[in-house]
Amino acid sequence: MKKLNVLLLLTIAFASVAGAQVVKKGGQQIATIKTPTVQCESCKKRIESYLSREDGVLKAVVDYKRKTTKVTFVSDRTNIENIKTAIANVGYDADDVLANPETYKKLPTCCKKTEDGGGKE
Repeated sequence: MKKLNVLLLLTIAFASVAGAQVVKKGGQQIATIKTPTVQCESCKKRIESYLSREDGVLKAVVDYKRKTTKVTFVSDRTNIENIKTAIANVGYDADDVLANPETYKKLPTCCKKTEDGGGKE
């Protein structure tokens, strides 16, 4: 029983750390989302451009070297799950949300995962 409780606590701790990091500032929030499938400048531009059109998103900065996306948004107009879904709809993984397979297929070769023949040129 003791081992089960320890395992449960570790699972809860891991689950809380595995998601996006969110910092609140007034009505705005800043979230850092892991985007492990971004490969290049083209990926960066595609995600930033798409998120700039999302309601409530004020700013998005993709760091493809660190494989993270930092998003500033208005919490009354959107939430972190909507932003992750938007990134997935562009064709990229976002934390625990997997890329939309149809959109992923349409990405340029340089923007695809290395196991799919992609990667940096």
